[in-house]
Amino acid sequence: MARIRVLVVDDHRIFAESLAAALAAEPDVDVAAAGSGPAALRALERAAAEARPYDVILVDAELGGPAPGGAAAVGGSPAAGGVPALPVPRPEEPGAVDGISLVAQVRAARPGVRSVVLAEKDDPRCAARALQAGASGWVAKDCSLQRLLAVIRGVLRDETHLPPALLTGVLRELTTARKHRTESEQLVESLTPREREVLRCMVAGLGRKAVAERLFLSPHTVRTHMQNVLGKLGVHSTLAAVALARRAGVGPAEPVTVRLAGDVVERGSQLA
Repeated sequence: MARIRVLVVDDHRIFAESLAAALAAEPDVDVAAAGSGPAALRALERAAAEARPYDVILVDAELGGPAPGGAAAVGGSPAAGGVPALPVPRPEEPGAVDGISLVAQVRAARPGVRSVVLAEKDDPRCAARALQAGASGWVAKDCSLQRLLAVIRGVLRDETHLPPALLTGVLRELTTARKHRTESEQLVESLTPREREVLRCMVAGLGRKAVAERLFLSPHTVRTHMQNVLGKLGVHSTLAAVALARRAGVGPAEPVTVRLAGDVVERGSQLA
């Protein structure tokens, strides 16, 4: 029997351990739990290194929120079904990410892993963001175990699962997002090639001096290009220009690598 490896990612300890124990009772499911985004990414990395990758991760939509009841303990005794107890994440844990961001990171780093978001309430906008990030499903936390198992098995067949009540709202959100992307793309297309280079430098977080050094231009010329970019995009700040560029799919300029006396130095990767 082919076994399905599932990772539950939720910082609500009781819920995560209970769900993991229920899934572990299934004859074809192996399950583990992680209490934060960084812990989940480490678990995925270890599993891949051991040639035992996870097939599906179940991610709390509100991952990273405050732990219920102010819980602060770490570790504990094993949960029912032999599932390891879930460590409660420390608030100061570095690199903490929310549920949607974790889905996007997993999609980029482990494209073979399917992501299903577990939510306490139906939210069309959040569900649409989850799908855009790469999630294959959105399931209510209070759904039946049979329903959850059906979704897990369905996403492994490349199906996308959404509650029927969410379909209209999610489609509306995706249509609106696509409209905004198309409008942003048209604005970016109005830029000259040099202005697009400057915009990519702005997306990379480079200041005027760094852009000038990178493009071999004077700071005054860069200032003029930046003003033209803002004017053509119809925005009044660099942050707004960067947000619009991101919607249009404009990526940051690549850092410039310079070799000096055997050392490698990256230029153009910091704010000037």
